[in-house]
Amino acid sequence: MENIRNTTLLALLFFFSSCATSVKFPTSSVTPAADISAKKKADKNGNFKVTVTAKNMAAADRLEPPQSVYIAWIVTNTEGTRSIGRLTNKNAKTATIETLTPFAFTEIFITAEGQDDISYPSGVEIARAIFKK
Repeated sequence: MENIRNTTLLALLFFFSSCATSVKFPTSSVTPAADISAKKKADKNGNFKVTVTAKNMAAADRLEPPQSVYIAWIVTNTEGTRSIGRLTNKNAKTATIETLTPFAFTEIFITAEGQDDISYPSGVEIARAIFKK
């Protein structure tokens, strides 16, 4: 009986530790209709799969001043702020990015930028969220 309980407890612990962590971004003052969320999940190699989904976010060229792209950024635990790439439109209502990063992080944010080949955020910040784990 003790072995069954320990095995069940171990299985539950493994299940919960392997699940993705999700955050919902607060309402943006720049794009208030946007519904933005992010997921982070560690893989077996120590990398992190990051997925950002933004629904109903205005096109970057409709902002004031107009911009070209939305870029997702992470604030790493050891390497400072890093770009994880640009959000791309799947359709007229949803913009996403799905990528892997080797950097551990707890904070993620999105900016509107004039170009996508930049190494530091300089545009207007759209929204920011902090992962609890």
